[in-house]
Amino acid sequence: MTNASAIIDIEYEQPACSTRHAWARLPIEPQPHERTALKAKITALLKEKNAVMVSHYYVHPDLQDLAEATGGLVSDSLEMARFGRDHPATTLVVSGVRFMGETSKILSPHKTVLMPDLDATCSLDLGCPIDEFSAFCDAHPDRTVVVYANTSAAVKARADWLVTSSCALDIVRHLKEQGQKILWAPDKHLGAYIQRETGADMLMWQGSCIVHDEFKAFELEALKREHPKAKILVHPESPADVIALADAVGSTSAILKAAQTLHADTFIVATDNGMLHKLRTLNPNKKFIEAPTSGNSATCKSCAHCPWMAMNSLAGVAKVLESGSNAIDVDPSIIDRARLPIDRMLQFTAQLKTQASSGLVPNIGAA
Repeated sequence: MTNASAIIDIEYEQPACSTRHAWARLPIEPQPHERTALKAKITALLKEKNAVMVSHYYVHPDLQDLAEATGGLVSDSLEMARFGRDHPATTLVVSGVRFMGETSKILSPHKTVLMPDLDATCSLDLGCPIDEFSAFCDAHPDRTVVVYANTSAAVKARADWLVTSSCALDIVRHLKEQGQKILWAPDKHLGAYIQRETGADMLMWQGSCIVHDEFKAFELEALKREHPKAKILVHPESPADVIALADAVGSTSAILKAAQTLHADTFIVATDNGMLHKLRTLNPNKKFIEAPTSGNSATCKSCAHCPWMAMNSLAGVAKVLESGSNAIDVDPSIIDRARLPIDRMLQFTAQLKTQASSGLVPNIGAA
């Protein structure tokens, strides 16, 4: 019998994850007068096209600010998709990476979903191709398939449950209490963190985020010595030795909350540096420092920022609104199946929220 507290590592080849193409596509920063003109143009086009912007915390501050200024949203991928589904706009402009646009299309199949650059992708998505993942699932039919939001529509369609970093612990703990064994994908660091916290029996896909994978515990300890009163905020896609140094571990929304509630004036932040804009906006009297990705063991020069997220731009948003280009298309035969694990997660989290005061557990089974 498998030890319920064991992580089982599976060896296999993953496709190369070069970011050179992404870095080569970074948009030129507009001059102040160009920025003003682009924002005005986008604002007018949003009204004309009955469209709304949704932006991730990791994209350029201009895109975050404009989304909020025009009635849109800045949030994580699932909140972006839910907001777009519930908003009366018929067109959604998603500033983020491709799986985010696909998730929006899954939840809003009758709406037009546009992205500034369709080549903006994610190492977790790239590192979990559907053919290999399906074979992995087929080899372990006794396991409940739980996948992270950072996956393609096809991978979501193969899953029993979808999770985000904000609800993964609750869902996996619930599945463990039901006696279920889990097949987890794609992020190995997030999976290992959840396994340590829950003790669940988890079979791991070995993917990682190119940004969070590069945070270095040795350099983080050195930075902490320079700022001994600073609190360390860490996203759980980071390596275990980095998580071990954290004062707070959590999703983007949890990091925002921790920065507002922890008693400190200085924070070291181990997540994509796109988060710093919102952190500084909400906490103007506090200091935020990027956790180090450099050092003797660094391999990917991410500089704590995703190059694919950086491909989003004001000019790209204006172009797709004007032309209708870069529309996200998801195979209709996939949409219904991919929506099931998303809806299961949304139902669970909604029940968890409403039943928290009574101590009840959401009564939702697996597939």
